Amino acid sequence: MRPILLLLILLAVMLSTALIARPSLTTGIRGRVITFLALFLLPVLSLAFGANLHLEKSKTTEFCLSCHVMEPYGESLGVEDQDYLPAVHFQNGLVPRDRVCFSCHTQYTMYGDLQAKVTGVKHLWVNYFGTPAEPLALYQPFRNRECLHCHGGARSFEESELHLDIKGELVSNETSCLECHELIHSVGELDGLEKWSLEDSP
Repeated sequence: MRPILLLLILLAVMLSTALIARPSLTTGIRGRVITFLALFLLPVLSLAFGANLHLEKSKTTEFCLSCHVMEPYGESLGVEDQDYLPAVHFQNGLVPRDRVCFSCHTQYTMYGDLQAKVTGVKHLWVNYFGTPAEPLALYQPFRNRECLHCHGGARSFEESELHLDIKGELVSNETSCLECHELIHSVGELDGLEKWSLEDSP
């Protein structure tokens, strides 16, 4: 996608430069078409391709953890404790490692990607122009829907008697998954915990 984006930008710049250097090119039907391409269509296409490129990049783990305030959350992915949910998911490849944050922190609805990005912009706004909560907190309670997107229908989930006993409550969000699986990032408790990293694996 990057070569296409670069080509669109290059074409827009070249045509715009030609129009500025020779305004007479804007006369006639061909001139109007060139002007439309140079000043409207190519810039709009460049913006659309660029926005899509950055939207995809913003889903990556690298992007999420590039903010200083998120570093401890990245560190929590390496905790050597099977009770830490993010660590278990990351270390065992239960979610794509290159999109580990986005996998759990997007809503699995029609506009989930867009809502996640709007929330991300809100995080940035608060970080630069406000005072971030200490510790960081979600704007809305975590919904079971995001867990059940992967675990619902999984054998390990469906064969668990406890899950089966409260499945209706989990689906309706009456009982939160986090009532039992309560060790999430717990960034305030990371000091002194043994850590694992991909480099340590055989």
